Amino acid sequence: MTGVRVLVGTRKGAFVLTSDGKREKWDVSGPHFAGWEMYHLAGSPADPNRLYASQSGGWFGQVIQRSDDGGDTWEPVGNEFTYDGEVGTHQWFDGTQRPWDFTRVWHLEPSLTDPDTVYAGVEDAALFRSVDGGQTWAELPGLRTHDSAPSWQPGAGGMCLHTIVLDPRDPARMFVAISAAGVFRTDDAGKTWQPMNKGLRSGGIPDEDAEVGHCVHNLAMHPSRPDVLYMQKHWDVMRTDNAGESWHDIGDSLPTDFGFPISVHAHEPDTVYIVPIKSDSEHFPLDGKLQVYRSRTGGNEWEALTNGLPQSNCYVNVLRDAMDIDSLDSCGVYFGTTGGQVYVSADAGDSWSPIVRDLPAVLSVEVQTLP
Repeated sequence: MTGVRVLVGTRKGAFVLTSDGKREKWDVSGPHFAGWEMYHLAGSPADPNRLYASQSGGWFGQVIQRSDDGGDTWEPVGNEFTYDGEVGTHQWFDGTQRPWDFTRVWHLEPSLTDPDTVYAGVEDAALFRSVDGGQTWAELPGLRTHDSAPSWQPGAGGMCLHTIVLDPRDPARMFVAISAAGVFRTDDAGKTWQPMNKGLRSGGIPDEDAEVGHCVHNLAMHPSRPDVLYMQKHWDVMRTDNAGESWHDIGDSLPTDFGFPISVHAHEPDTVYIVPIKSDSEHFPLDGKLQVYRSRTGGNEWEALTNGLPQSNCYVNVLRDAMDIDSLDSCGVYFGTTGGQVYVSADAGDSWSPIVRDLPAVLSVEVQTLP
């Protein structure tokens, strides 16, 4: 029977959750890398056994881990990131001085077709690619050297490249999101980049309609419509129908439009999910009620999904990479919280149940549908 594998990164290790297609009983493996911050775990769409993990610690720095057996065993790879013609280990306290600071890998995005090709978004904002399964990494420097780069500013979490979206129709096109610079698109496999922020407005910067300077939290795309993207922004939920050339607001009917994750239903490209929180200073659900919001119309009309979720005294957050979708016939929706719970809905959000409780704070959730 088809099954699912849920990859969970937490502040104190990684966990692998597996179930059959019913998604009722779960096996829990972990903690892997106990005690380490696991910023993101990602599975290759081209090989269900190939996994990548971003492991970070204040003493030993940044390490990329790879598994070739679905998470049963791991090996460290990717300690060398090449930029400006130099190779560095990018570890804390390594005695080197660099004009550009490399702090951590925020996001890993494997190629849609090649298990050995994977992209990494890092802090300070830059994009790297490996074509040898994570063993070595080379920067795609056209982004960091963009004319607008001197004006980029860090968001509250740092100046991080946290989202990478690959176009399934065109391997030369991808989108990235940077806090707090905005969305950029390449149409030539990363050689050159264009800001894609028309229609975004951000208070607190000198020009609210500026080309860059917008704090984008996350992007989502349905593979059947790669020109349509959805955005969770700092105080806005947005949509583009022309591959980022212009954006429009779809969050007016929400009780609050501040949040971090956004996902699209596997089979319904107009069905979108977000988890709103109270504000940019109060990162918890409005009125202490944990609610996922769903739109079946591509935005504007939203409904609260609460069945099985705590509706009183709940003050957790759901971070930008901590929500994902499976592709089973009855689409499953998953998210993890800073309180250590991982929830699943096997009926597209109508009802929810916890897979696990009391993990360390969840940083990322990614789901693989298994044959």
